[in-house]
Amino acid sequence: MDSTTTGFIVEALTRSIVEHRLQPGAKLSEQKLADQFGVSRTLVRQALFTLSQNRLINMEPARGAFVAAPSVTEAQQVFAVRRMLEAGMARAFVQQATPADIEALHAHIEQERAAIQRGDVPGRTALLGDFHVRMAQLMGNDVLALMLGDLISRCALITLMYQSSSAAEHSVDEHAAIVQALQSKDEARAVALMDAHLRHVEATLTFDQPTRCTA
Repeated sequence: MDSTTTGFIVEALTRSIVEHRLQPGAKLSEQKLADQFGVSRTLVRQALFTLSQNRLINMEPARGAFVAAPSVTEAQQVFAVRRMLEAGMARAFVQQATPADIEALHAHIEQERAAIQRGDVPGRTALLGDFHVRMAQLMGNDVLALMLGDLISRCALITLMYQSSSAAEHSVDEHAAIVQALQSKDEARAVALMDAHLRHVEATLTFDQPTRCTA
């Protein structure tokens, strides 16, 4: 993708949010971003508008753009939607998965473990979220992949605000268990494990007192 396009800027800023390099509430200066990407403020403004539609940033009149800071209610709703979507995805994946699809998920999990072992927090964060998008991509469902990508980007903000400690190792183990159920064509177990995984991630969040995640 051309580095001067609006799409490139959207992708770069989204990745910064997902990898926790941009904090909730951080102000986004149009001029600084224009200088950073070597583009006009018009292109930056277009990118910020797209991000605001994706609920990743808030545009405030006379104040500018800020990285979104999801409320507790919004956080709970995002996880509720993910559980509904991903239960259906697990069922469909069992029905149509090929050995190559399963192998691709195993390879992805190995990348997750490698990122954890080398202490790559941004890479680990991105890979753990991308596991779910990868399932949709392997199914050939671009609409679902896009929807999950947007939801997982919002989850990155939520975990940054509310997660009290890293649960990365548990997430990888849970991903591996899900893939084993998919490989065994055990639809009921795959759905149950996916639901339990998302509930476990949500359970690590401390909604009573927002905190910044340091890991």
